[in-house]
Amino acid sequence: MTDSSPVLSEERVAVAAACRRLGAEGLLIGTAGNVSVRVEDRVAITATGAVLAELTPEQVTVVDLDGEIVAGELLPTSELDLHLGVYRRYGTTAVVHTHAPMATALSLVLDELPCIHYQLLALGGTVRVAPYATFGTPELAESVLTALDGRGAALMANHGAVTHAPTLDKAVEHALLLEWACGVYQRAAVLGTPRALDEQQQIAVIEAALARNYGTTQSAQEGNR
Repeated sequence: MTDSSPVLSEERVAVAAACRRLGAEGLLIGTAGNVSVRVEDRVAITATGAVLAELTPEQVTVVDLDGEIVAGELLPTSELDLHLGVYRRYGTTAVVHTHAPMATALSLVLDELPCIHYQLLALGGTVRVAPYATFGTPELAESVLTALDGRGAALMANHGAVTHAPTLDKAVEHALLLEWACGVYQRAAVLGTPRALDEQQQIAVIEAALARNYGTTQSAQEGNR
């Protein structure tokens, strides 16, 4: 049974566009990585073997939450269980998995990426590294799901990174933020031991962000009130 709902068609276009953006940013290489977005009980997800930086909507498959294909001609990514697991456990809307260079490099040497900059609080603070397991396996999916508990991102040992968010755009932004933070950490580590924000400093940032409505544009008139 296929589902040709206009919503699914729009999401397939959005997933393809997200992949092309991530490819242009250097986070996706060749066929390595996968992206999905959930609409109720349907998931639009990249097809296995597709070149992600050149992805078209036709290379995005739609499955149900049991992994059965409901639209599209191609098999979904081998990491389907990981994506479906994130949706089931965390009720999120979009998942991005990349083999981004800096994130992958740090996954080789760290047990977690410390909260070295307040922007990492958008991901929940420290970013855990899920233990290595073979790609596409239930063991890998479970390992990553555990690392994502209370977090918007995780590194995958000797593999890459995964982010999730309430929107596809936000999941992509989280992937870009994580890669930036990994690059900052790597550069700092060359010079010395990177300092991390402690719990009190992190709380202070959250309080200041709430008080100032940080991250949203505001008129000068409102700001002077």
